[in-house]
Amino acid sequence: MTRDPAPGAWPELPLAQWDATRYALHMWTQMMGKTLLACAAPLNHWWHVALRVSARGLASAAAIPTRDGCLDLELDLVEHALVVRTERRTVSIPLVTRSVHAFYDEYLAVLDALGVRVRLWPVPVEVPDPVPFDRDDAPRPYDAEAAHRFWQVLRRCAAALEALGDGFVGKQSPVHFFWGGFDLAATRFSGRRAPARPGVDAMMREAYSHEVISWGFWPGGAAMSGIRVDEPVLFAYAAPEPAGFRDADPGAAAARYDGRLGEFLLPYAAVRAAPDPAAEIRAFCEATYRAGASRGGWDRAALERTAGPPAAGP
Repeated sequence: MTRDPAPGAWPELPLAQWDATRYALHMWTQMMGKTLLACAAPLNHWWHVALRVSARGLASAAAIPTRDGCLDLELDLVEHALVVRTERRTVSIPLVTRSVHAFYDEYLAVLDALGVRVRLWPVPVEVPDPVPFDRDDAPRPYDAEAAHRFWQVLRRCAAALEALGDGFVGKQSPVHFFWGGFDLAATRFSGRRAPARPGVDAMMREAYSHEVISWGFWPGGAAMSGIRVDEPVLFAYAAPEPAGFRDADPGAAAARYDGRLGEFLLPYAAVRAAPDPAAEIRAFCEATYRAGASRGGWDRAALERTAGPPAAGP
């Protein structure tokens, strides 16, 4: 078990020191997500397959229906185990240095022992040069302290993003974790359909079927395009991107527009060094939202609430 030595602090998370562990976590979350993809009822924009930040790590957002009951999954980054629960049994798979193949075999065996009959496509998604789970035989290091710090960063960023929701009354996503890109994200919608994106796959077509502005946290690494970012960052983008968006003030001095990714990036190191990291994230998100919504012609008067949250009931 690992503990947070300074509950109020925003920990360091230099990518170079834990990139191998990040890869292992990415593959394990993909196994969880592929289980959701196989079992969960579909929701718009693939929200049914996303994970949520939990009190101990990353978990399925709701009970997953199975043929004979239900299932939930949690990647526990305090006790360091993938916890698989049904109404009858709980089984934990230890998170340790091992091959992806060995972990995958054990995961499938646990599901089978619990009576969960599911077929998973074993090829990782949204990563360059994917190696199928059942062929990834190299030992993958697991640094428990680094994984725990990653969860600490996720829960702090998730709380900062959750706090943005009170002023927007249009459609907006939960704060959730996408296991394909391995990023935490929250999204606002204009309410209008987006122009069709020629040549994109079904996943991207559904994800960006409507106009959006998204923010989130990414620990860095290689994107699906092969572009690398070698540090953890907060990000913000508009899709489709309106004219002038990339030239807007992003609300944080350290933030810059990355033309390769089509996003504003704010280094996590700058957030961590700020007097109030959560306020730094809020300023970044609010400024990039205003830039995208105003330049994109969103009906801000209809979508925003300026008088604060609704009053509590009697």
